[in-house]
Amino acid sequence: MSGIDALVDRLRTTYTRVDPAQAHAESLTGALLVDIRYQALRERDGLIPGALVVERNELEWRLDPEGSHRLPEAVDHDIRVIVICNEGYASTLAAASLHALSLPRATDLAGGFQAWKAAGLPTTP
Repeated sequence: MSGIDALVDRLRTTYTRVDPAQAHAESLTGALLVDIRYQALRERDGLIPGALVVERNELEWRLDPEGSHRLPEAVDHDIRVIVICNEGYASTLAAASLHALSLPRATDLAGGFQAWKAAGLPTTP
């Protein structure tokens, strides 16, 4: 097993990931869906309605409730954030980074956008 695979496996033992149905249900009750896919993937595959698009390299700055560059949705450290990448790997690293920023309720979508789409959940072009 490669070093990155071992790291991802280890990080995933520190929190509970969500499946597409759970992510959708939580988004309806106030969880922030945060799409970190790069632009070409969003253009190719579409978007999740209501998801915040935050490039991966800006994620920590935008979601730090104490940061000067935070999004208005980053109201406090108790917000529920569900990070979405393309297939559910980069989002694991992103969720771990949010935990390090004292956002303990951050998680990621198992299988990423591709799992969301395969589950038949809403997308827009």
